Amino acid sequence: MHLWRALIALCVLAAFVGRAAVVYKWTDADGVVHFSDQPVPGAEKIITGAAPARAAAPSQVAPPAAAAKPKPPAETAFSIESPTPDATFFAGAISVRAHLEPALQPNQAIAWLLNGEPLDQPPDALAFQLDDLARGTYTLNATVTDTDTHETQSSAAVTFYVQKPSMLSPAHQK
Repeated sequence: MHLWRALIALCVLAAFVGRAAVVYKWTDADGVVHFSDQPVPGAEKIITGAAPARAAAPSQVAPPAAAAKPKPPAETAFSIESPTPDATFFAGAISVRAHLEPALQPNQAIAWLLNGEPLDQPPDALAFQLDDLARGTYTLNATVTDTDTHETQSSAAVTFYVQKPSMLSPAHQK
């Protein structure tokens, strides 16, 4: 009877081996790597799949047609220009600006994350200001998503610091 259970389990596993899946991978602010089947702003899209069940004989393989070649991905430059990495701010608003080349298209949206939390910015905001941040260390990153294909591209994360004078410091009292 145990043999039948093992054969059934083997058949069920074999049914799933040949299927491709899309997995999203991202690292949170604490450096923990996560995987999910749901898209998350800033996540890297990974397509998994198995090899074909059987390969065709070499004589049966037709030469690839010129039209069948996939288009190479468009070269895109995406980075955060401001704030610069390891910048320190002492007071006032912090200017945030991204560089995206080619320019943001109508079918693309940009999402901003500050310490892993989404910022309330319009989907076409390539520049804005962060006002009145508390003292601390901040990590900023952005993700551009193609709303038609759901492909994403993320910027490198930028870490910056906010310092504020202590009210207890005699040098800052008037």
